[in-house]
Amino acid sequence: MPQIRANGIDIEYETFGRKSDPALLLIMGFSAQLTMWPVALCEGLAARGFYVIRFDNRDIGKSTHLTHLGAPNVPEVMMKMMSGQKVDAPYQLEDMAKDSVGLLDALGISHAHIVGASMGGFIAQIVAAKHPEHTRSMVSIMSSTARRDLPPAKPEAMAAITTPPANDSREARIEAGMKVWSVIGSPGFRDPEPVLRKRVEELVDRVPYDPAGIARQLVAIVAAQPRNEILKTVRAPALVIHGADDPLVPVDGGKDTSASIPGCELIIVPGMAHDFTDALVPVYLEHIGKFVSGVERKAAA
Repeated sequence: MPQIRANGIDIEYETFGRKSDPALLLIMGFSAQLTMWPVALCEGLAARGFYVIRFDNRDIGKSTHLTHLGAPNVPEVMMKMMSGQKVDAPYQLEDMAKDSVGLLDALGISHAHIVGASMGGFIAQIVAAKHPEHTRSMVSIMSSTARRDLPPAKPEAMAAITTPPANDSREARIEAGMKVWSVIGSPGFRDPEPVLRKRVEELVDRVPYDPAGIARQLVAIVAAQPRNEILKTVRAPALVIHGADDPLVPVDGGKDTSASIPGCELIIVPGMAHDFTDALVPVYLEHIGKFVSGVERKAAA
């Protein structure tokens, strides 16, 4: 896969479809590599007439890891958050939003449909609010506004994504990954265990383990301020997709996101939680594809 320099870092990315088609940028979530976006989804969106771009966020995958910023003390950060103290982060989600629009600029793309999942949804919301010139539409998936009084993640879900592997070995990393998806995976859209294990193995084998980079992303999420007010300024067409059974970002987060954006469409999927299984690809493809195609038709009219 190629890399390109944008916003002061090197970003690993991959494209699907024709560059002459409308661009669609996929922003992945916390500690998740670009390969978490299923190829079948990317190819399906490209077949519907979109130039699809997926990429590794900073500090994950093959994009720049900001090792010079050091490793945050996550327990201390979480204590500060729970006591209402200000959290200082090595960088902000706004910086990650600038990575996203910087990637578009570096690729010579003036604007795109911005699609983000989980933390990527946070970033997509910021792009839509603060970089409207780059935003053709916005889709926020399994995400939230970071409003403080929203229902929190279930303790077992939070523990699954924040507990490190028992050690740095390949097998320990694979087992930790399997544990995560067993806890936050969609009860109505399960993939067979061998399929899931193969996907986890591919993620583990793609890049070395970098717990400090993962911690920096986590602190950026924790330090983020509620986005309700800036979301009121979004004028691009917007869609929120959320699982009814999400234990990590409860469905109230999706409802609050939708309610904060003028004219936003909300789709709640029964049986969906917080993942991208093969079984969920047709669901995502239907809802995202229908929405962005509709935006293009209205623009043409």
